[in-house]
Amino acid sequence: MEIHEIEKDEDDGPPPGWEPITPPLPQQPPQPLSSDMAQMVCGTCRRLLKYLKGARYVQCSCCSTVNYVLEAHEVGQVKCGSCAVLLMYPYGASSVRCSSCTCVTEIGVHNRRPPWSVQQGQAAPPTNSVQ
Repeated sequence: MEIHEIEKDEDDGPPPGWEPITPPLPQQPPQPLSSDMAQMVCGTCRRLLKYLKGARYVQCSCCSTVNYVLEAHEVGQVKCGSCAVLLMYPYGASSVRCSSCTCVTEIGVHNRRPPWSVQQGQAAPPTNSVQ
């Protein structure tokens, strides 16, 4: 009985100079600069939301509420008539309800504060007046 050995091709790997083609990694979209971002509190669940400046609506990722974004010059401030908590409200509102004590504070000349944009040293945009 004869035993013949069969030559085995040893797999030493690819030939010299050969490199495998790897698929390119997926490109991540560029992250916005922090100066392009703004923050607000969700009107329903009170979570802090971060969004791109200039957005008019922001949807909360927690409760899915769509929040209307007010610019700094569109917001007024008044202290609660009962507990003195600082309240923010959209300009044009005649009253605001405190989220802490639920007291309704009337907004008038006697308790109105300058717009937030004025307090921060930013000029409010000009109003369009027709004569």
